[in-house]
Amino acid sequence: MAKLSVIIPTHNEESYIEDAIRSVAFADEIIVIDSYSNDSTRQRALNMGCRVLERKFDNFSAQKNFALAEAKGDWILFIDADERVTQLLKQEITDVLKKPSYNGYTLAFPHFYMNRFLYHKVDRVVRLVKNKNIAFTGDVHEKLNFEGKAGTLENFMIHYTYKGLFHLLSKKDSYAWFQASMSVKKGKKVTYLHLIFKPLYRFFHTYIIKKGFLDGVPGLALASMNAYGVLSRYVKMMLIQKGLK
Repeated sequence: MAKLSVIIPTHNEESYIEDAIRSVAFADEIIVIDSYSNDSTRQRALNMGCRVLERKFDNFSAQKNFALAEAKGDWILFIDADERVTQLLKQEITDVLKKPSYNGYTLAFPHFYMNRFLYHKVDRVVRLVKNKNIAFTGDVHEKLNFEGKAGTLENFMIHYTYKGLFHLLSKKDSYAWFQASMSVKKGKKVTYLHLIFKPLYRFFHTYIIKKGFLDGVPGLALASMNAYGVLSRYVKMMLIQKGLK
């Protein structure tokens, strides 16, 4: 069977990293690419036999590409510290690598919020890919570029998306600053129409089109927080453009 390398980007993930590593223990190589954590993340990963690389964070693509250059496996699986490969997904990955039909595969990620998984808020992302002519591009929403088409893995990846309301708000706020800064650097402009219509559309898309309403109160809360995140990004862009930040 083809050799598998797992790449895990981290920054201050001591509460999550060990379970993430355990979930991919079937891999031939585990690389943790750390952004100089000031907690015990690095040491915990070393204690569990991982190869730990350190690099100052500038953007998500550069961080992952740095680790990619060091990976020795025939295939690469990317996971975050707050994600877990289930036994069913592990078996599916193992079976696929025995006789792959594609050069990459998308994985499904239901969001976890208010102590439950939201199966109508599911992201599908290419995370398993053949280690040949691949690279990430994009500063904020990084895209994995590879040759050929992507297949689909059916079993879910566990993703502990948000640790609670305050963590969710903090995550939305810090991500909004990052997105706003990158957008302004690219010369993008923001108007009051963005402030009105973009958040409304995000709520509509998450709650209605993606059927978030079927996830009950957690679905409503997450759709609202997603709309807040969009509003926050455009407000921050406006502040930066006006020289107020």
